[in-house]
Amino acid sequence: MLFKKPSVEIQFGPFQGITDVHYRNVFQNYFTGIDKFFTPFFSGIHKENSKNLKTDEINPNFNDINYLIPQLLSNDSAEILRFAEQCKTMGYNEVNLNMGCPYPQVALKKRGSGLMPYTEMVAKIMNELKGNLPLAFSIKCRLGYHNSTELEELLPYFNSVGLKELIVHARLGKQMYGGVPDQEKFAAIIPLSDSPVVYNGDIFTVDQFKAYQQKFPEINKWMLGRGILSDPFLASDIKGTTAEIDLNSRKEIVYQFITSLYLKRRKVKADNPAILGRMKELWSYLHWSFDDPATAWRMIRKVGNFEDYEETVAYIVKHQQWVGSGFIRSASSKNDYDDTFNQHNNE
Repeated sequence: MLFKKPSVEIQFGPFQGITDVHYRNVFQNYFTGIDKFFTPFFSGIHKENSKNLKTDEINPNFNDINYLIPQLLSNDSAEILRFAEQCKTMGYNEVNLNMGCPYPQVALKKRGSGLMPYTEMVAKIMNELKGNLPLAFSIKCRLGYHNSTELEELLPYFNSVGLKELIVHARLGKQMYGGVPDQEKFAAIIPLSDSPVVYNGDIFTVDQFKAYQQKFPEINKWMLGRGILSDPFLASDIKGTTAEIDLNSRKEIVYQFITSLYLKRRKVKADNPAILGRMKELWSYLHWSFDDPATAWRMIRKVGNFEDYEETVAYIVKHQQWVGSGFIRSASSKNDYDDTFNQHNNE
């Protein structure tokens, strides 16, 4: 008897400062292929009816609750339950706990991936969540913070809660985004999880995705992040639905997308100059998919006002070619120029 392999599910990992409600909504007007979005993490849910959740970022009137998963950064079971209850009231079906953020300012507070070495603390949290969660619960984590034995030690406690899924970035927290994902260690945790495992880490091209598929045939859920920020066609290309769109047409669609996002943010934020910083953060990834990324990035970084920004973007689009799948080139170019810009991703 032949069994049909489950269809591929593509999840879009959250990025603080970039993939906000405006980005997500405008993105969906131009691109396809994403099955699940996550909010950038919330924190500080210290009481019922928290003011931190009174925001368009999670308001069901501005978000599709069927495709958006609210994410929380916390090491407190009471806060997690408050967050889950409030999300349920708004109509959401699932919440996600961020145990993957590697940044020191988070990890040193025993949050994000910095929580993973504290087995007893995590065990206590999971025991207090067990049977009390009002909706589906998932976790986004790393293989560990200091070493990969940390996740192995935590899996029995994760299993006891009955996770909807376990999303694993196949690096250690202390690596940040350096080195390469540890495929062998990731493969070892798959049979130890009672919940579906989602792969995350360094999927920047269709060929890379296919290689990971061959390596992990039992995985059909994949979280992408930096690859989509640099090439928003990546998810649909993986699914084979946009092969007919040529590079020139793609460049025009990307231009329409970033222009719509820019204008939306200007309107919502009443032309707050901080909008330029938000757009530069996006361009810190997007520039890699143009044929001369170093020049594009130098031009974007120099922008100081809205008029300069509009003229610079128009110039780049007119004079450069879109090549796509840009982030694959970033590693080999790290030493050629400074491409950093306050990046706060928690993919």
